[in-house]
Amino acid sequence: MSDTANILLVDDEPGMLRYIKTLLEVDDYKVETASTGEEALERVQKGLHPDLVLLDLLMPGIDGLETLEQLRQAYPGVKVVMLSCVSDTRKVVQAIRLGAHDYLTKPFQKAELDAVIDQCLGTNQQNYAGEVEELCDDVFFVAASPAMRKIRSQAALVANVDIPVLLLGESGTGKEVLARLIHKLSPRAHRTFLKVNCAAVPADLLESELFGYEAGAFTGATHPKPGKFELCNKGTILLDEIGEMPPLLQAKLLHVLQDQQFSRLGSRSVIKVDVRILAATNINIPEALATKRLREDLYYRLNAFMLQLPPLRERKEEVPILLKHFMSRMSERYARAPLPLSPTMMQACQDYSWPGNLREVSNFIKRYLILADEKLAIAELNPKNDGNGAGFDTAPRHPEAGMSGGGGGGGLKSLARNAKDEAEAEAITQALEQTNWNRKQAAAMLKISYKALLYKIRQYGIAQTKSHHKLSAGA
Repeated sequence: MSDTANILLVDDEPGMLRYIKTLLEVDDYKVETASTGEEALERVQKGLHPDLVLLDLLMPGIDGLETLEQLRQAYPGVKVVMLSCVSDTRKVVQAIRLGAHDYLTKPFQKAELDAVIDQCLGTNQQNYAGEVEELCDDVFFVAASPAMRKIRSQAALVANVDIPVLLLGESGTGKEVLARLIHKLSPRAHRTFLKVNCAAVPADLLESELFGYEAGAFTGATHPKPGKFELCNKGTILLDEIGEMPPLLQAKLLHVLQDQQFSRLGSRSVIKVDVRILAATNINIPEALATKRLREDLYYRLNAFMLQLPPLRERKEEVPILLKHFMSRMSERYARAPLPLSPTMMQACQDYSWPGNLREVSNFIKRYLILADEKLAIAELNPKNDGNGAGFDTAPRHPEAGMSGGGGGGGLKSLARNAKDEAEAEAITQALEQTNWNRKQAAAMLKISYKALLYKIRQYGIAQTKSHHKLSAGA
């Protein structure tokens, strides 16, 4: 965007209006002003098409939220930054839901205003498509698609509002990465971030893992141990796979959300904590609520704000960026020279639906780097067996499909891996049938983690027999 961008400034305080207008004109922006929401809407209706609107939240008459809503209806593409002298959590959340691009609390420094304007109007909108945002070791965020840029913007806004956030999306879409991004952008960034996988910890141990225990609380508890909530005081905790938490424990978590306090196992004393809770799941929420798998009161507490991550098949603009980034990262990790990503391979990857999402891309590059066989890698994608990519029923590769693919390039390595895959898929299918498709029991029978079993089911495209319902994306 050029330095002659048109900004509409809306504020009912004449002094603030003059101050912000001066700050903007110093940088050669063309500034139009309005002192009420009605006036701003009238200017837009008469043909003013600003590149950015700076909109005061609290105004007489039509307030900032109503003005925002009407502006977005009349001019859907406009970017709006809300201004307010009070940090009202409820109103900030409303503004985000109505489509506000950012939020500034008055009084603000010129540097803060400049940063927000650069975010909204700068050329970084184009450059961002190639940018990989590093968060910590081996964790990065890419927002090359419109949907992910919107999520990135909403995450930045909600990060500064100390409320629970519910992160939804298929397995492998990057919910943990999004949680780390929210933490990094929040005032708690310098504090602890902890993740607890509710599906990976046995139900009878999850309570002590979260809330700790006193000596003598149960057999083997010889010393007191703090739980994750204590260790994460003043920080952020991610409760991954929240839908797998036992209902009784959900009730205790609800108490923590309401009162920010709990008791260790075996203790009567109350511990107060200040922890921001983020929760992630890939379950079907309406179904989980209907079957009481997820408590309705807990859901509404966690869902102060929700971010839904789209699957990779709906943001294929990011596939080339992810392939290149994973290749660079994996080649460094395994001390191997990066392999070329030819146009043929790129096209095959663009045509594939990636049912395992980002996690599958990572594993695909890892295997390609180790085997160093492009034909084998492309054959693994096997678009003909990919279906329409509508859910996890589609398989990255079927064991019976054959891995030698393009002209017999796989050889003995491929034959050996096919045999292993077929045996593994058969063992998993038998365990699932023996347990009436109870995946937790099947995982215990196979002596693997629940999450590993889910991955294997998706990897091999294992579907239930006609006597059972087919696996769904929320499984």
